[in-house]
Amino acid sequence: MGKPRVVIIGPGRMGQGLALALKRRGYAVTLVGRTQKDVAPSLSLYTGDLGGAVRDAELILIATPDDAIRGVAVQLAETGAIGRDTVVLHLSGLLDRTALEPLDASGAALGSFHPLQTVVDANTTAERLKGAYAGVEGDDRAVVVAERLANTLRMTSLRLASAAKPAYHAGATFVANYTAALLGVGERLAVRAGVAPELAAQIYLPLLTGAVANLSTLGPTEALTGAVRRGDTETINTHMLALEPDERQLYKDLGFAALKLARAGGLDEKTAKRVETALSKKR
Repeated sequence: MGKPRVVIIGPGRMGQGLALALKRRGYAVTLVGRTQKDVAPSLSLYTGDLGGAVRDAELILIATPDDAIRGVAVQLAETGAIGRDTVVLHLSGLLDRTALEPLDASGAALGSFHPLQTVVDANTTAERLKGAYAGVEGDDRAVVVAERLANTLRMTSLRLASAAKPAYHAGATFVANYTAALLGVGERLAVRAGVAPELAAQIYLPLLTGAVANLSTLGPTEALTGAVRRGDTETINTHMLALEPDERQLYKDLGFAALKLARAGGLDEKTAKRVETALSKKR
């Protein structure tokens, strides 16, 4: 079976990154955008008639922002170029197959393919995606094609129920986006402690790297360390006195989340109750 012709709609970092990764593996790829913009040197951007771009394409990937996906589906339906042999996948981690409902009448197989990885440079996307997971859902044939796409990109596919995608995506937000937010909090606290601003974020990066290494081998329950895991209420009290009100609330919320892990990891209930009391104190 030959490689399908792929059209990627949306020339952002992920769209360009996937285009580059698939081209390197011998796929014929057309990258489509509404207006001309700079793209990676080995790519060209098609801005002409959408019907002409997608006609005879076997796989269409919609790599636009979430709020544009349904509109793209409407435009694709209006071209009349989408048929029963076409598979259309969008890349949203939140939305499911229903975002592509305007294409139902075409008979195309519809679904979603969500690379569970951050991409900041299109040129390094192929390497960044290796070993990462891809959440897939949709029509049976769409899921099969999405799983083949994951395999091509050296990713591991993860079948999801459509209704489960919001929880799955919220989990990704906690792990990726909020880790960056937490590092920002750490940077602010380091500056307050007298660390030079240019070093304030850097000092925590080896700590973060070590935590990620522990998580990859042990999982969150066993990898948890720190005052909550030890039941060190004196440290918890001292931390919270050093924090501003908004930081203190964040510390409490995350502390309760850590306490759940600590209990699951074997923290005895008497100690856990002391930690709970310390986290609950009004200050």
